[in-house]
Amino acid sequence: MAFYTEGPTTQGRGPVHLVFDVNETLLDTAALDPLFMRWFGTEARRGEWFLILQETWMTANLVGHFAPFAELAKSALRQLGAKHGVSIAPADEQALVDGVLGMPAHADAVEALAGLRQQGHTLTALTNSASAAAQHQLAQAGLAAYFDAILSVDQVERYKPAPEPYRAAAAHWSVAPEAMVMVAAHGWDLIGAQAVGMRTAFVARPGKAMDPALEQVPTWRSDDLSQLMAQVVAAG
Repeated sequence: MAFYTEGPTTQGRGPVHLVFDVNETLLDTAALDPLFMRWFGTEARRGEWFLILQETWMTANLVGHFAPFAELAKSALRQLGAKHGVSIAPADEQALVDGVLGMPAHADAVEALAGLRQQGHTLTALTNSASAAAQHQLAQAGLAAYFDAILSVDQVERYKPAPEPYRAAAAHWSVAPEAMVMVAAHGWDLIGAQAVGMRTAFVARPGKAMDPALEQVPTWRSDDLSQLMAQVVAAG
């Protein structure tokens, strides 16, 4: 769905500062399924690995010990292996890192970002991936050129949903968080963004959901990124 047609229902009140999560929101982690099938005999372990990874970086935040995202991803894989009695070799850890670096864009990502770029909105990527990794990920997926800035939590050494990464994104553009919209496929990411004042847009990727009882988060929701951005742009 293209959403950059001229007209009052799509133009909103002017350019919008849009902040995008990367992993799962723009890039499809389902591309990792063959690895988890090889190691564990089921693709379902990929989602379990990501939950362990989230727990690992949130623990890092709580104890105040920042470690590179790739190291946490490897640690989560080793934990998953120990849980299920599967031996994880260093080559397996590297295969996972390589897989994360090579994930493709979701099918709706290019059209959505291209439409936003054509309209003149400011597009920022804000990711828990390391800075160099994020640049590589978005470039190989054909998305890097659409962004005005690609920001990593590396600069503040705190993982989302801690407040520091969102505030750093606002500071990068010298705007208030209230002037920005955070776009993500994760409820925890949007709750973190809303806590510092950002408006929020939830793209319901397969297997992702938000608590329907939450009244303020997200501001907008859709299972299609172009349709979601149409809602955001119309609101201005």
